[in-house]
Amino acid sequence: MFDVESIITVTGLVGVTAIVFAESGLFFGFFLPGDSLLFTAGFLASQGVVPIVPLILLAITAAILGDSVGYWFGRKIGPMIFTRPDSRWFSQKRLEDAHAFFEKHGPKSIILARFIPAVRTFTPILAGVGQMHYGKFLMYNVIGGLLWAGLLPLVGYFLVAVIPGALHYVTLIIMLIVVASVLPIVVPLTKRLLTKRTS
Repeated sequence: MFDVESIITVTGLVGVTAIVFAESGLFFGFFLPGDSLLFTAGFLASQGVVPIVPLILLAITAAILGDSVGYWFGRKIGPMIFTRPDSRWFSQKRLEDAHAFFEKHGPKSIILARFIPAVRTFTPILAGVGQMHYGKFLMYNVIGGLLWAGLLPLVGYFLVAVIPGALHYVTLIIMLIVVASVLPIVVPLTKRLLTKRTS
């Protein structure tokens, strides 16, 4: 479990920016604590630990740039994975399916994926692999980045004014954010498993 409060206190805006960038589009960044980090950073900004405006601007920029890097990684490297039709994990058919999926559902997926841990890391890579048009990807990448990296710090920042003694419940609130972020994955998966078991 990451001690996000210590990370922010020690590394400041540089650490927050680096983590948001890595989690948004670098293949190895899926394990990083983006949601709780942004919320806690906003909360600590209300305590004067970091300035709120630069925090939000840097987080949004890092989120958008991170997704773009992930997209181009998928676009340039991804198709090479599909060059062997007899590959155990991939095939040309799956590449075509990925392309069709992101052309049809990509915009909604890119925005929603921002709020789901791990999924937000792989979505831009898959969009690149599927050769989603970059102009379309960038537009929804910006919208998703503004919503995710802009709203979470603000929620943390203004929570102190809304909830008396909120400082004592930071850990609980972060846990609730993590649970809420994971629910979009867990609920459909649970339904699918239950359906298979009863069929």
